[in-house]
Amino acid sequence: QVQLVESGGGLVQAGESLRLSCAASGSIFRIGAMGWYRQAPGNERELIASIQTSGNTYYADSSKGRFTISRDNVKNAVYLQLNSLKAEDTAVYYCNSDTYTMPTIAYEFWGQGTQVTVSS
Repeated sequence: QVQLVESGGGLVQAGESLRLSCAASGSIFRIGAMGWYRQAPGNERELIASIQTSGNTYYADSSKGRFTISRDNVKNAVYLQLNSLKAEDTAVYYCNSDTYTMPTIAYEFWGQGTQVTVSS
């Protein structure tokens, strides 16, 4: 089995920063694209950033200029730097990966989420 575990969430004041981490472990042949999603109460889960193995990135409009996604292919980890946090960023943040357990077979895996709460 493959597991993704997020960490780094917490309670911060508006304008402060957090760095979220997600590490994958288990029966991994290789990991493809990885991403960060968030879900606030009453809202659907939304993609906020993703990164390919090449380092090519995507950002949702809400995160551009404030958030930075990165990855470490040796550690099978993905990170999300959250800067200039706003109250509306409050949500549970989830990491996601396309993980190959065989050379040509990939599955989508999700972490359990880490809570980010921004107070104003």
